[in-house]
Amino acid sequence: MKASELREMTKEELFQKEGELKQKWFNLRFQKATGELDNTTEIVKTKRDIARVMTIIRERSIT
Repeated sequence: MKASELREMTKEELFQKEGELKQKWFNLRFQKATGELDNTTEIVKTKRDIARVMTIIRERSIT
């Protein structure tokens, strides 16, 4: 997900997206622990998306 796409979202949508991504991250970690996860790079991508969302939320709270 690109930051430009996230900047077009409202604050409520960003909070919802953050929750969805955190749930996805939890599920990926669970799959990795049980040995079901084939593509481990998905964990890293999801963590980066969470960080992007949190950064944009923080930017909006400052301004």
